Amino acid sequence: MFLRLLKTADPSPFEHAVLPHLDAAYNLARWLTGNERDAEDVTQEASLRAFKFFSTFRGGDARAWLLTIVRRTAWTWLRRNRPHEETVEFDEELHGGEDLAPNPAVTLARVGDVAAVRQALETLPTLFREALVLRELEGCSYKEIADIAGVPVGTVMSRLARARRLLQTTLSTQPDGGRP
Repeated sequence: MFLRLLKTADPSPFEHAVLPHLDAAYNLARWLTGNERDAEDVTQEASLRAFKFFSTFRGGDARAWLLTIVRRTAWTWLRRNRPHEETVEFDEELHGGEDLAPNPAVTLARVGDVAAVRQALETLPTLFREALVLRELEGCSYKEIADIAGVPVGTVMSRLARARRLLQTTLSTQPDGGRP
């Protein structure tokens, strides 16, 4: 409801800064929560927060600012509704070693099946899925991801490497090389 009102109201600085990025906000929320309905709720709540605190926005990258709010809102929602998903264990066998898949685009080209890649992406722990979605689907730079997630760039690089490795492992263990 709030999002529809925003789209029909007279343009404001908030609308000019935030509305162009609502699709990216929803996309991030969708991948973090795992379903459309929860993503809509998270996106709406994040949009309300962004509207409420727009006076604190000091210019710059509105997309990164909004995605930061979406991320925090989604993680709050996940802690409240799915506390078991918050933890990520480090397994040297899974997370160590050489990076077999330099990026999901290479994996997609090799596997040739978008559905299999989406399905494999959904199985990743939320922290790793978040990093991949921001980098590969939203096109954020490492620095932007670091700013959005509030972590050092090195942590972003590590999460991406681990996410790519887990994605590769998941795809390689599926029948027919990732095809359902």
